[in-house]
Amino acid sequence: MNRFPALLYLVPLPLFILSGCGSAHNGASPRTDRQVVVYSALDREFAEPILQDYEKQSGLRVSAKFDVESTKTVGLTNLIVSESASPRCDLFWNNEILNTLRLKDQGLLASFQPAHAADLPETFKAEDGTWYGFAARGRILIVNTKLVSEGERPKGLADLLDPKWKGKIGIAKPLFGTTATHAACLFAVWGEGKAKQFFKDLKANGVQVVSGNKQVATGVGSGQLAFGLTDTDDAMGEVDAGSPVAIIYPDREPDQLGTLFIPNTLALIKGSRHPEAAQELASHLLSPEVESALSNGPSAQIPLLKTTAVSARVETPKTVHAMAVDFETAARIWDGVNSFLNAEFTVE
Repeated sequence: MNRFPALLYLVPLPLFILSGCGSAHNGASPRTDRQVVVYSALDREFAEPILQDYEKQSGLRVSAKFDVESTKTVGLTNLIVSESASPRCDLFWNNEILNTLRLKDQGLLASFQPAHAADLPETFKAEDGTWYGFAARGRILIVNTKLVSEGERPKGLADLLDPKWKGKIGIAKPLFGTTATHAACLFAVWGEGKAKQFFKDLKANGVQVVSGNKQVATGVGSGQLAFGLTDTDDAMGEVDAGSPVAIIYPDREPDQLGTLFIPNTLALIKGSRHPEAAQELASHLLSPEVESALSNGPSAQIPLLKTTAVSARVETPKTVHAMAVDFETAARIWDGVNSFLNAEFTVE
Protein backbone atom coordinates (compact mmCIF):
# COMPACT_ATOMS: atom_id res chain seq x y z
CA MET A 1 0.00 0.00 0.00
CA ASN A 2 1.20 3.46 -0.87
CA ARG A 3 -0.02 6.15 1.51
CA PHE A 4 0.10 9.92 1.17
CA PRO A 5 -2.04 12.83 -0.31
CA ALA A 6 -3.90 12.63 -3.73
CA LEU A 7 -7.20 12.57 -6.02
CA LEU A 8 -8.81 12.14 -9.62
CA TYR A 9 -11.33 11.56 -12.73
CA LEU A 10 -12.30 10.50 -16.35
CA VAL A 11 -13.55 12.05 -19.66
CA PRO A 12 -13.36 12.15 -23.48
CA LEU A 13 -10.16 12.56 -25.46
CA PRO A 14 -8.96 16.13 -26.00
CA LEU A 15 -6.70 17.78 -28.55
CA PHE A 16 -2.98 17.45 -27.92
CA ILE A 17 0.20 19.15 -29.01
CA LEU A 18 3.03 17.00 -30.34
CA SER A 19 6.42 18.62 -30.64
CA GLY A 20 10.01 17.69 -31.20
CA CYS A 21 11.56 19.44 -28.25
CA GLY A 22 14.83 20.39 -29.83
CA SER A 23 14.54 20.52 -33.58
CA ALA A 24 11.15 22.17 -33.58
CA HIS A 25 12.06 24.90 -31.13
CA ASN A 26 15.72 25.69 -30.69
CA GLY A 27 17.58 24.70 -33.84
CA ALA A 28 19.49 21.83 -32.22
CA SER A 29 20.47 18.87 -34.39
CA PRO A 30 20.03 15.74 -32.30
CA ARG A 31 20.84 12.33 -33.72
CA THR A 32 17.79 10.95 -35.51
CA ASP A 33 18.59 7.27 -34.92
CA ARG A 34 17.81 7.49 -31.21
CA GLN A 35 14.50 8.91 -30.06
CA VAL A 36 11.92 8.81 -27.29
CA VAL A 37 8.27 9.85 -27.13
CA VAL A 38 7.12 11.34 -23.84
CA TYR A 39 3.55 12.25 -22.94
CA SER A 40 3.61 15.02 -20.34
CA ALA A 41 0.70 16.13 -18.16
CA LEU A 42 2.93 18.59 -16.35
CA ASP A 43 2.31 22.10 -17.69
CA ARG A 44 4.20 22.61 -20.92
CA GLU A 45 5.86 25.79 -19.63
CA PHE A 46 7.52 23.76 -16.85
CA ALA A 47 8.27 20.48 -18.64
CA GLU A 48 9.36 21.62 -22.09
CA PRO A 49 12.55 23.51 -21.08
CA ILE A 50 13.77 20.44 -19.17
CA LEU A 51 13.10 18.16 -22.14
CA GLN A 52 14.76 20.60 -24.54
CA ASP A 53 17.90 20.78 -22.39
CA TYR A 54 18.03 16.98 -22.18
CA GLU A 55 17.73 16.68 -25.96
CA LYS A 56 20.66 19.04 -26.44
CA GLN A 57 22.83 17.23 -23.88
CA SER A 58 22.01 13.65 -24.84
CA GLY A 59 21.67 13.77 -28.62
CA LEU A 60 18.43 11.86 -28.11
CA ARG A 61 15.50 13.14 -30.15
CA VAL A 62 12.64 13.88 -27.74
CA SER A 63 9.11 14.08 -29.14
CA ALA A 64 6.74 15.48 -26.52
CA LYS A 65 2.95 15.41 -26.40
CA PHE A 66 1.46 17.82 -23.88
CA ASP A 67 -1.99 17.68 -22.34
CA VAL A 68 -4.39 20.62 -22.46
CA GLU A 69 -5.69 22.36 -19.34
CA SER A 70 -9.34 21.49 -19.96
CA THR A 71 -8.74 17.70 -19.70
CA LYS A 72 -5.52 17.71 -17.70
CA THR A 73 -4.02 14.23 -17.07
CA VAL A 74 -7.16 12.29 -17.97
CA GLY A 75 -6.84 13.04 -21.68
CA LEU A 76 -3.34 11.59 -21.93
CA THR A 77 -4.33 8.61 -19.79
CA ASN A 78 -7.24 7.84 -22.12
CA LEU A 79 -4.95 8.22 -25.13
CA ILE A 80 -2.44 5.73 -23.71
CA VAL A 81 -5.29 3.26 -23.14
CA SER A 82 -6.61 3.73 -26.69
CA GLU A 83 -3.13 3.16 -28.14
CA SER A 84 -2.31 0.15 -25.95
CA ALA A 85 -2.37 -2.35 -28.84
CA SER A 86 0.43 -0.37 -30.52
CA PRO A 87 1.84 2.17 -28.03
CA ARG A 88 3.17 5.46 -29.30
CA CYS A 89 4.14 6.77 -25.88
CA ASP A 90 7.40 5.50 -24.38
CA LEU A 91 7.43 7.44 -21.10
CA PHE A 92 4.46 8.99 -19.29
CA TRP A 93 5.35 12.05 -17.20
CA ASN A 94 2.17 12.49 -15.19
CA ASN A 95 1.60 15.49 -12.93
CA GLU A 96 -0.26 13.33 -10.40
CA ILE A 97 -0.47 9.68 -9.37
CA LEU A 98 -3.98 8.20 -9.56
CA ASN A 99 -4.20 7.98 -13.34
CA THR A 100 -0.77 6.38 -13.33
CA LEU A 101 -2.15 3.75 -10.97
CA ARG A 102 -5.14 3.26 -13.24
CA LEU A 103 -2.77 2.45 -16.09
CA LYS A 104 -0.91 0.04 -13.82
CA ASP A 105 -4.17 -1.70 -12.87
CA GLN A 106 -4.88 -2.22 -16.58
CA GLY A 107 -1.47 -3.87 -17.07
CA LEU A 108 -0.17 -1.10 -19.34
CA LEU A 109 3.03 -0.25 -17.44
CA ALA A 110 6.42 -1.99 -17.57
CA SER A 111 8.82 -2.37 -14.65
CA PHE A 112 12.05 -0.38 -14.80
CA GLN A 113 14.61 1.13 -12.47
CA PRO A 114 15.89 4.67 -13.05
CA ALA A 115 19.30 5.60 -11.71
CA HIS A 116 18.18 7.40 -8.54
CA ALA A 117 15.30 5.11 -7.59
CA ALA A 118 17.02 4.04 -4.36
CA ASP A 119 16.99 7.66 -3.15
CA LEU A 120 13.19 7.83 -3.07
CA PRO A 121 11.19 7.08 0.09
CA GLU A 122 9.25 3.83 -0.26
CA THR A 123 5.98 5.81 -0.26
CA PHE A 124 6.85 7.31 -3.61
CA LYS A 125 7.67 4.27 -5.71
CA ALA A 126 5.88 1.09 -6.73
CA GLU A 127 7.05 -2.17 -5.22
CA ASP A 128 7.06 -3.71 -8.72
CA GLY A 129 8.96 -0.80 -10.29
CA THR A 130 6.12 0.35 -12.55
CA TRP A 131 6.08 3.99 -11.35
CA TYR A 132 8.19 6.50 -9.44
CA GLY A 133 7.16 9.76 -7.79
CA PHE A 134 9.12 13.00 -7.64
CA ALA A 135 8.64 16.79 -7.40
CA ALA A 136 5.38 17.06 -5.45
CA ARG A 137 2.85 19.88 -5.14
CA GLY A 138 0.42 20.74 -2.37
CA ARG A 139 -3.33 21.30 -2.70
CA ILE A 140 -3.88 24.62 -1.00
CA LEU A 141 -6.28 27.53 -0.55
CA ILE A 142 -5.27 30.80 -2.20
CA VAL A 143 -6.83 33.93 -0.68
CA ASN A 144 -7.16 37.50 -1.95
CA THR A 145 -5.83 39.53 0.98
CA LYS A 146 -7.72 42.67 -0.09
CA LEU A 147 -11.07 40.90 -0.09
CA VAL A 148 -10.55 38.60 2.90
CA SER A 149 -9.22 40.04 6.15
CA GLU A 150 -6.70 38.06 8.15
CA GLY A 151 -9.31 37.19 10.76
CA GLU A 152 -11.71 35.88 8.10
CA ARG A 153 -9.24 33.69 6.23
CA PRO A 154 -10.25 30.08 5.68
CA LYS A 155 -8.42 27.35 7.55
CA GLY A 156 -9.74 24.21 5.90
CA LEU A 157 -11.96 22.68 3.23
CA ALA A 158 -15.05 23.20 5.38
CA ASP A 159 -14.69 26.96 4.88
CA LEU A 160 -15.53 26.48 1.20
CA LEU A 161 -19.07 25.77 2.42
CA ASP A 162 -19.43 28.95 4.51
CA PRO A 163 -22.52 30.88 3.25
CA LYS A 164 -20.60 34.12 3.84
CA TRP A 165 -18.57 33.34 0.71
CA LYS A 166 -21.44 32.10 -1.46
CA GLY A 167 -20.59 32.67 -5.12
CA LYS A 168 -17.15 34.10 -4.27
CA ILE A 169 -15.02 30.94 -4.18
CA GLY A 170 -13.60 28.87 -7.02
CA ILE A 171 -12.34 25.41 -7.94
CA ALA A 172 -11.12 23.83 -11.15
CA LYS A 173 -13.58 21.49 -12.82
CA PRO A 174 -13.28 18.36 -10.64
CA LEU A 175 -13.16 15.90 -13.53
CA PHE A 176 -9.51 16.32 -14.53
CA GLY A 177 -6.01 16.81 -13.16
CA THR A 178 -5.18 17.30 -9.51
CA THR A 179 -8.67 18.54 -8.63
CA ALA A 180 -10.07 15.19 -9.76
CA THR A 181 -7.29 13.43 -7.88
CA HIS A 182 -8.12 15.44 -4.76
CA ALA A 183 -11.79 14.50 -5.07
CA ALA A 184 -11.08 10.78 -5.34
CA CYS A 185 -8.82 10.98 -2.30
CA LEU A 186 -11.57 12.66 -0.28
CA PHE A 187 -13.92 9.82 -1.21
CA ALA A 188 -11.25 7.33 -0.10
CA VAL A 189 -10.66 9.07 3.25
CA TRP A 190 -14.13 10.35 4.14
CA GLY A 191 -16.21 7.61 2.60
CA GLU A 192 -18.82 7.94 -0.14
CA GLY A 193 -21.59 9.53 1.93
CA LYS A 194 -19.61 12.38 3.46
CA ALA A 195 -17.71 13.10 0.25
CA LYS A 196 -20.88 13.28 -1.87
CA GLN A 197 -22.48 15.64 0.62
CA PHE A 198 -19.40 17.88 0.60
CA PHE A 199 -19.54 18.32 -3.17
CA LYS A 200 -23.32 18.81 -3.17
CA ASP A 201 -22.95 21.49 -0.48
CA LEU A 202 -20.08 23.07 -2.42
CA LYS A 203 -22.29 23.33 -5.50
CA ALA A 204 -25.17 24.71 -3.42
CA ASN A 205 -22.84 27.40 -2.07
CA GLY A 206 -22.40 28.78 -5.57
CA VAL A 207 -18.83 27.63 -6.15
CA GLN A 208 -17.47 29.00 -9.42
CA VAL A 209 -16.11 26.12 -11.50
CA VAL A 210 -13.38 27.27 -13.88
CA SER A 211 -11.34 25.43 -16.49
CA GLY A 212 -8.19 24.77 -14.45
CA ASN A 213 -6.18 25.41 -11.30
CA LYS A 214 -4.30 28.27 -12.93
CA GLN A 215 -7.59 30.02 -13.63
CA VAL A 216 -8.53 29.65 -9.95
CA ALA A 217 -5.25 31.28 -8.91
CA THR A 218 -5.51 34.14 -11.41
CA GLY A 219 -9.16 34.68 -10.49
CA VAL A 220 -8.20 35.13 -6.85
CA GLY A 221 -5.23 37.30 -7.76
CA SER A 222 -7.41 39.61 -9.86
CA GLY A 223 -10.15 39.85 -7.23
CA GLN A 224 -12.77 37.98 -9.24
CA LEU A 225 -12.74 35.36 -6.46
CA ALA A 226 -12.26 35.83 -2.72
CA PHE A 227 -10.46 32.51 -2.40
CA GLY A 228 -10.20 29.14 -4.08
CA LEU A 229 -8.70 25.67 -4.09
CA THR A 230 -5.64 25.17 -6.30
CA ASP A 231 -2.08 23.80 -6.42
CA THR A 232 1.03 25.37 -4.94
CA ASP A 233 2.64 25.91 -8.37
CA ASP A 234 -0.28 27.99 -9.65
CA ALA A 235 -0.53 29.88 -6.36
CA MET A 236 3.19 30.67 -6.42
CA GLY A 237 2.72 32.12 -9.89
CA GLU A 238 0.44 34.74 -8.35
CA VAL A 239 2.78 35.30 -5.41
CA ASP A 240 5.74 35.83 -7.75
CA ALA A 241 3.63 38.20 -9.88
CA GLY A 242 3.04 40.39 -6.82
CA SER A 243 -0.71 39.74 -6.64
CA PRO A 244 -2.42 40.42 -3.29
CA VAL A 245 -2.68 36.77 -2.30
CA ALA A 246 -1.80 34.47 0.57
CA ILE A 247 -1.37 30.69 0.57
CA ILE A 248 -3.12 28.65 3.25
CA TYR A 249 -2.38 24.97 3.84
CA PRO A 250 -5.80 23.55 4.71
CA ASP A 251 -6.55 21.38 7.72
CA ARG A 252 -2.86 21.45 8.60
CA GLU A 253 -3.04 20.62 12.30
CA PRO A 254 -2.18 17.07 13.48
CA ASP A 255 -5.80 16.30 14.50
CA GLN A 256 -7.24 17.54 11.19
CA LEU A 257 -7.62 16.04 7.72
CA GLY A 258 -4.25 17.33 6.54
CA THR A 259 -3.00 18.98 3.36
CA LEU A 260 -2.88 16.80 0.27
CA PHE A 261 0.53 16.53 -1.43
CA ILE A 262 0.60 15.02 -4.92
CA PRO A 263 3.80 13.85 -6.66
CA ASN A 264 4.63 13.88 -10.33
CA THR A 265 5.07 10.31 -11.54
CA LEU A 266 7.10 8.59 -14.24
CA ALA A 267 5.95 5.37 -15.88
CA LEU A 268 7.34 3.28 -18.76
CA ILE A 269 4.63 2.11 -21.15
CA LYS A 270 4.58 -1.65 -21.75
CA GLY A 271 5.40 -2.55 -25.34
CA SER A 272 6.77 0.90 -26.13
CA ARG A 273 9.03 1.32 -29.15
CA HIS A 274 12.01 2.91 -27.39
CA PRO A 275 12.23 1.41 -23.88
CA GLU A 276 15.99 1.93 -23.45
CA ALA A 277 15.80 5.59 -24.44
CA ALA A 278 12.77 6.00 -22.17
CA GLN A 279 14.73 4.63 -19.21
CA GLU A 280 17.58 7.01 -19.96
CA LEU A 281 15.18 9.95 -19.97
CA ALA A 282 13.51 8.71 -16.79
CA SER A 283 16.89 8.57 -15.04
CA HIS A 284 17.50 12.17 -16.09
CA LEU A 285 14.09 13.38 -14.88
CA LEU A 286 14.26 11.49 -11.61
CA SER A 287 17.43 13.25 -10.50
CA PRO A 288 18.50 15.86 -7.95
CA GLU A 289 19.32 18.23 -10.80
CA VAL A 290 15.81 18.18 -12.28
CA GLU A 291 14.12 18.29 -8.87
CA SER A 292 16.28 21.28 -7.99
CA ALA A 293 15.28 23.02 -11.22
CA LEU A 294 11.58 22.36 -10.57
CA SER A 295 11.92 23.51 -6.97
CA ASN A 296 13.84 26.71 -7.74
CA GLY A 297 11.81 27.52 -10.84
CA PRO A 298 8.37 29.11 -11.16
CA SER A 299 6.53 25.84 -10.41
CA ALA A 300 8.13 25.72 -6.92
CA GLN A 301 7.78 21.94 -6.64
CA ILE A 302 8.73 19.93 -3.57
CA PRO A 303 11.79 17.64 -3.87
CA LEU A 304 11.25 14.02 -2.83
CA LEU A 305 14.67 12.47 -3.52
CA LYS A 306 16.79 12.18 -0.38
CA THR A 307 19.77 13.46 -2.38
CA THR A 308 18.14 16.68 -3.62
CA ALA A 309 19.79 19.35 -1.50
CA VAL A 310 17.72 22.45 -2.31
CA SER A 311 15.10 23.77 0.08
CA ALA A 312 11.52 23.95 -1.15
CA ARG A 313 10.02 27.39 -1.78
CA VAL A 314 6.73 26.21 -0.27
CA GLU A 315 5.80 24.27 2.83
CA THR A 316 6.20 20.49 2.77
CA PRO A 317 5.08 17.43 4.76
CA LYS A 318 8.01 18.21 7.05
CA THR A 319 6.28 21.41 8.21
CA VAL A 320 2.58 20.73 7.51
CA HIS A 321 0.44 17.77 8.55
CA ALA A 322 -0.03 15.75 5.36
CA MET A 323 -3.27 14.06 4.40
CA ALA A 324 -2.84 10.28 4.62
CA VAL A 325 -4.38 8.58 1.60
CA ASP A 326 -4.18 5.09 0.12
CA PHE A 327 -3.62 6.04 -3.51
CA GLU A 328 -4.50 2.55 -4.71
CA THR A 329 -7.91 2.68 -3.01
CA ALA A 330 -8.55 6.11 -4.54
CA ALA A 331 -7.64 4.74 -7.98
CA ARG A 332 -10.00 1.78 -7.58
CA ILE A 333 -12.99 4.02 -6.82
CA TRP A 334 -12.15 6.44 -9.65
CA ASP A 335 -14.97 5.42 -11.99
CA GLY A 336 -17.70 5.80 -9.38
CA VAL A 337 -16.38 9.17 -8.20
CA ASN A 338 -16.11 10.39 -11.77
CA SER A 339 -19.68 9.40 -12.56
CA PHE A 340 -21.00 11.27 -9.52
CA LEU A 341 -19.01 14.44 -10.23
CA ASN A 342 -19.90 14.39 -13.91
CA ALA A 343 -23.56 14.37 -12.92
CA GLU A 344 -23.07 17.21 -10.41
CA PHE A 345 -20.76 19.53 -12.35
CA THR A 346 -21.35 18.92 -16.06
CA VAL A 347 -23.68 21.49 -17.59
CA GLU A 348 -25.98 20.08 -20.25
